Amino acid sequence: MLQDDRRLHRALAARDARFDGLFFVGITSTRIYCRPICPAKLAREANRRFFATAQEAEQAGFRPCLRCRPELAPGSAPVDDAQRVAQLIVQRLEEGQLDGSGGLEEIAAQFELSSRQIRRIVQSELGVPPIQLLLTRRLLLAKQLLTETRLPITEVAFASGFSSLRRFNDAFAGRYGMPPTRLRRRAASGDGHAGDSGTSTLMLAYRPPYDWTGMLAFLSARALTGIEHVTPTTYSRTVHLGKAKGWITVRQSRKKHALEVEFPHALTPVLPALLRRLRALFDLNARPDVIASHLRRDGRLEGAVRANPGLRVPGAFNGFEMGLRAILGQQVTVKAATTIACRFVETFGEPIVTPVPELHRLTPLPSRVASASVDQIARHGIVAARCRSIIALAKGQGSPDLCLDEGVHRDPDASIERLAAIPGIGQWTAHYIAMRALRWPDAFPKEDIAVRKRLGGVTAKEADLLSQAWRPWRSYAVMHLWRMAG
Repeated sequence: MLQDDRRLHRALAARDARFDGLFFVGITSTRIYCRPICPAKLAREANRRFFATAQEAEQAGFRPCLRCRPELAPGSAPVDDAQRVAQLIVQRLEEGQLDGSGGLEEIAAQFELSSRQIRRIVQSELGVPPIQLLLTRRLLLAKQLLTETRLPITEVAFASGFSSLRRFNDAFAGRYGMPPTRLRRRAASGDGHAGDSGTSTLMLAYRPPYDWTGMLAFLSARALTGIEHVTPTTYSRTVHLGKAKGWITVRQSRKKHALEVEFPHALTPVLPALLRRLRALFDLNARPDVIASHLRRDGRLEGAVRANPGLRVPGAFNGFEMGLRAILGQQVTVKAATTIACRFVETFGEPIVTPVPELHRLTPLPSRVASASVDQIARHGIVAARCRSIIALAKGQGSPDLCLDEGVHRDPDASIERLAAIPGIGQWTAHYIAMRALRWPDAFPKEDIAVRKRLGGVTAKEADLLSQAWRPWRSYAVMHLWRMAG
């Protein structure tokens, strides 16, 4: 890689996990190479060398860091796809879709591996067999519920996936050296609570500032009727994760730099997956200080960055839902795309009853959409070409190469190429999906008309050249340009 690549220096300074595995940095003064998320003090720029792979760094004479362990970076596993297999298993565990050997067999079939190979990969990549991974997931969920809600311990045990209170107590004491009642007594009476309505509230922290008003405005314009409901202060939606179904309402905390998430207890079995998806949707892991400091150096963006502190890139709660919405948004206005999408949801989304009257549909399942005909989709006012794109995207959700779950993809360029290879999906749509569903901070839909107009009516090629100064935060620059155009 080029020594003077400013983009890599900026990505390294942010310590953003989204760049983990995409490059490595060697320090000439120590002859050690690290991941971009290494907690060690940043070395001087003059002492940094960048490499595309860990192998390149070692061939250049650098030793792996003992703190960040570059050999464990996503995408760097010795077995092809091993890290992605392990990540997929963790996600399935979080979403309650993997409780026994049947789930492992399904994942093994996706990667054309045997269940024995899958178990070996999990042991190698995560250091534990699948059964221990499941136990760890249950205990972490229990610990979170004990410290942040007032749910009775018996309910915590069953909500965490344990079949009996005795097994829960034994597992908890064996792992943490104390009974769960002691942890409950030690926990402060924080912001989380269990209400009489059968709901609890948890906090999701973020780095200030946070443009909550701007986030809600963006989501409101694209909300899917029946699935989402946005008010001037809250965001609500239906949830379907594994076997769990319910709803959530999110609002900004008045006391802390955090979002408050209210959820029914029916969702406690999938709480880790729920919180992970919400952090992605609301871009809570971003470093607004680092991003703004870089973007406002460009005179074209300086005014917008200063006028909109804490601007985030809205993510996606459900990757397929977002991909569907992106396809329907091609070459039409936001309002028109939303209208068409709402018709689609009314037909293909499963009904659900919630205490929020505006929430009455679940996100359409890819399997149901994949089995639909072009005519069945076209009757909602969707042209045949887009109908075929939607069906192809739905069928692709069964393949790990096209899964739109944030965190599974470690090669954004390859993911964009795979998306663009689907008939009817162009570069704009592929970059937009990467920007939101795949959480790629450097996506840039250079064909976007609003972006090109804000840059002075330039061509797509000229827009791409101008955007090089914004890397690796081009997705955030796009959000600022859209805000200016709006």
